[in-house]
Amino acid sequence: MAAKPKLYYFCGRGRMESIRWLLAAAGVEFEEEFLETREHFEKLLKDGHLLFGQVPLVEIDGMMLTQTRAILSYLAAKYNLYGKDLKERVRIDMYADGTLDLMIMIAAAPFGASENKEATYATIIQKAKTRYFPAFEKVLKDQGEDFLVGNAFTWADVQLFEAILMLEELDAAVLSDFPQLKAFKARVGSMPNIKKFLQPGSQRKARPDAHYVKVVKDVLRF
Repeated sequence: MAAKPKLYYFCGRGRMESIRWLLAAAGVEFEEEFLETREHFEKLLKDGHLLFGQVPLVEIDGMMLTQTRAILSYLAAKYNLYGKDLKERVRIDMYADGTLDLMIMIAAAPFGASENKEATYATIIQKAKTRYFPAFEKVLKDQGEDFLVGNAFTWADVQLFEAILMLEELDAAVLSDFPQLKAFKARVGSMPNIKKFLQPGSQRKARPDAHYVKVVKDVLRF
C-alpha cells in the first residue's frame, strides 16, 4: 500500500490550503507535520528538502516537492482532475491561476499592518466583485455545463470553490449578484468528498488568527 502524502507546513491555511483542498477533493488521505519552531524549519533546510528555501513541502511518490503551483499541477494530473487534453489543461491553468491571485491577496492580509486590514479586505472584495467573479460568471454561463472545463470536475473547480468560501468569510453576500456562481457553489458543495472536508474535525484549516501569524513570523523570521 502506498504511503499517504505528507504535508509539511504551518498549522494554518497559507499556500498549503489549496493543496489540502485538492487532495480532499480527490478523496486522498494525507498526513501533516506542522512547523512550530525555527529549528524545525532549519532542519528541513539542512536536510536539503527545501529547494528554494520555502514551504509548502509535500512528500509524495518518493519525492519531496516544493513550489505550490508545481505541487498542485502534479496532484491534479495524478488524480485525474486536470482535463483530457492540452486545450483543457491550459484553461484549467488559466482559471486556477486567476483564483490563486485572489486567494494570495486574502492570505497575505493578516500579515499587513493591523490598522489597514479593513481597507485591505474591502479592496479584495471589490476586486472579486468587479474582476474575478464576473469572469467566472461568464465562463459558467458560456460553458452551459456544471463545471468550468469540459463538463468534468477539475482542479479549477476545486480552487474556485475554495476562493468563494474565503470571500464569503469576508462578505457573506459577495455572491448576491452572481447566480451562476451561487449554483456552482451549491453543486460543488454537495459532492461527497467536498462535504466531508467541510465537516468539523476535518483537516481544513480555520482563518488565520494572531497566534498563526506569530508562529509564521517567528519561524520564517520576518
